[in-house]
Amino acid sequence: MTSETAGSAAQTDEIDEIYRRFGSAHPVLVVISGPSGVGKDATLALMKRREQPFYFVVTATTRPIRPGEEEGVDYHFVSVGEFAGMIEEGELLEYAVVYGDYKGIPKKHVRAALASGKDVVLRIDVQGAATIRKLIPEAVTIFLAAESEEELVTRLQERKTETPDRLKMRIATARQEMKRIGEFDYVVINREDCLERTVDRVISIINAEKCRTDWKPVRL
Repeated sequence: MTSETAGSAAQTDEIDEIYRRFGSAHPVLVVISGPSGVGKDATLALMKRREQPFYFVVTATTRPIRPGEEEGVDYHFVSVGEFAGMIEEGELLEYAVVYGDYKGIPKKHVRAALASGKDVVLRIDVQGAATIRKLIPEAVTIFLAAESEEELVTRLQERKTETPDRLKMRIATARQEMKRIGEFDYVVINREDCLERTVDRVISIINAEKCRTDWKPVRL
């Protein structure tokens, strides 16, 4: 083999490796977070209605089910004892106490979805997002925010799902969570009556992340 032929073969191998690396699906793990009342649930609901090829992880929680919510769709509603068992068995990717109730991400579902090549979307609170960043530095984190603090407070007040004291706590917590916006990779402003635009931007971020040349596989 001549040096010219050898050089050509090496270039072909290099090009083949590029296609092997970037020509296949690159599943990403996406964290959608933000303070209470910012529209995380509404954003995910519209993404599902658009039938995007994402795997939406359902969080386990010990809080009571609310009117209009559905088991296995909004949350996995479990008892405190059941949640403790999940902790003991190492079944949770992360968990935390949120407004007096436990919430956690089932680990096995995330692994299975990524292994199948699907993008995984997690909807978690700001505290949980910080844990995920430490455990999975490859995760893509998106912070949803209202267009103003006044608008966020109004949304929380209009939900009417808490007592006055718990509402005050949610507002105070939301103000503190807004200060952590710089810890996230992206921020998307979810303006009132502009949910379609919000979802468009979230999906654009996910698509762009799948095209990164420095993409790294998620390891759990």
